[in-house]
Formats: sequence, structure tokens, C-alpha cells
Amino acid sequence: MNRLRLLFAAIALLTSAAAGAAEAPLRVGSTVGPYAEIMDYVAGLAARQGLEVKVIEFNDYALPNEAMRNGDIDVSMFQTRPYLDNAVKNRGYDIVPLDPAIIVPMGLYSHKIKALSELKDGDILAIPNDPSNGARGLLLMQQAGLITLKQGVTTTASLADIVANPKHLKIRELDAAQIPRSLDDVAAAAVNMSYALPAGLDPKTAMILEGTDTPFSLIWTASSKKKDDPRIRQLIGLYRSPEVKAFILAKFKGSVIPNW
Repeated sequence: MNRLRLLFAAIALLTSAAAGAAEAPLRVGSTVGPYAEIMDYVAGLAARQGLEVKVIEFNDYALPNEAMRNGDIDVSMFQTRPYLDNAVKNRGYDIVPLDPAIIVPMGLYSHKIKALSELKDGDILAIPNDPSNGARGLLLMQQAGLITLKQGVTTTASLADIVANPKHLKIRELDAAQIPRSLDDVAAAAVNMSYALPAGLDPKTAMILEGTDTPFSLIWTASSKKKDDPRIRQLIGLYRSPEVKAFILAKFKGSVIPNW
């Protein structure tokens, strides 16, 4: 009889644990600013469908992928495909791309000049110091006619790929999150929108912005083990809905562009 009671007790504990696991919220990693703001809105929609979502915000691009490796988040939306490819290559992450999300244009901003034509010979410009966003900044400078990169070089561009720099601009690599606070120390800088908006930078004041043809569209990502999780598919479906698209367009007025 005692053994039977112990067996029933064990079954009850297992059932309770399974129920608790099933009720655990889906943990979504996102960086601060518009990414997380949109995700909070989507979490509200998910709650109406019975899907509990916990949005976990990060203030550094390097942190969400580490959190996913450690099992602290289930899915993320913060990075571009080139950024993911570089992270997988260099850090060995078991993270795969899922659906496209949004385009958040990088821009060249300045506290000192109003137009790129005002740049002087030898001026200092800043770009993010991670390979993906650094390449993005260099491509933006090439788009603006400030530099020329080696033919065919795109998402892997580095300072070594600059083949023409008529104004002898000095390009400094800084942490992406610190760049908005460095605008008083440089002539201009390439700033990611996720850091530009929280810093009070108006995209309308950017001297140039990426176009919608940028290869740096943001994507959803998950580990290969969780990529087919029905809760993740449900969340992405909600995110890529007409209601969320309308919210993004109304809220961000062109500074964030839905990619669906």
C-alpha cells in the first residue's frame, strides 16, 4: 500500500511539473527601443489568444545570443542575417534564422554639421565596432559618396576594404550602444535606429538613411531545437499581421519599416 501511495505521489509531482512547464511564458529576447516596444504590443495580442509572452530586453547586441545559448530565452528578434551569420561562425551558436521582421534603417547623424557636404578633410567619423554593423556603416558611407569599397564587397566590408577616401576621413570603431553619446566628439557617426531613437535622435535629421533594399533586414531567430515550436510560430504569425503592421507604421512613421 505504501509503495502504491508513493507511486501515485510521484505521478502527481510529474503531472504538476509538466503542467508548470506548459504554463511557463514564451521568453522573447529583444534589444531596447523600438524592437522591444513592438514586441510588448505583440505580447498583448498574444495574451488575448491565451499565449503568455515575456519580453526580455537587452541593451547590448552581444547578449541575446548568449542568453539563447544558455537557455534563458526561447526566441529572439533583434539581429540581421549578416550579424547572425558572423555570430554563428565565430561563437558556434546553434541558432537558425526564421522569418523576416522589420527594416530599421541605420543613419548618419551629427551634432556638428547639417549636411555631409560640410565634412572637412581629416574629420573623424564613427561606426559600430562589431563586424556586421561596422560593414553596414561603411556601406552607408559609400552610399553617401564619402568612401569607395572594393568591388563586390558588401555585408563583410571592413576598414581594410576602403580603396578611396577623398576627404581622408578618420573612421573610428566604437561600441554601437555608445555611439549616440559620442556625437559631440566626432563629426558624424553611423547609428543603429535601435539606439538612435532612445537617444532622442530624429531619423528626419539623419543626413542619409539606408534604403529598403538594405541586406540588413531584421529576422526572427531560435535554436534549431525550438525552431518548430508551435508557440513560436504562433507569435511570429501575430507579429507579421496587418494589425501589427498598422501599429508600426502609425507609431514610428517610417523610421521602422515592416518587412511583410
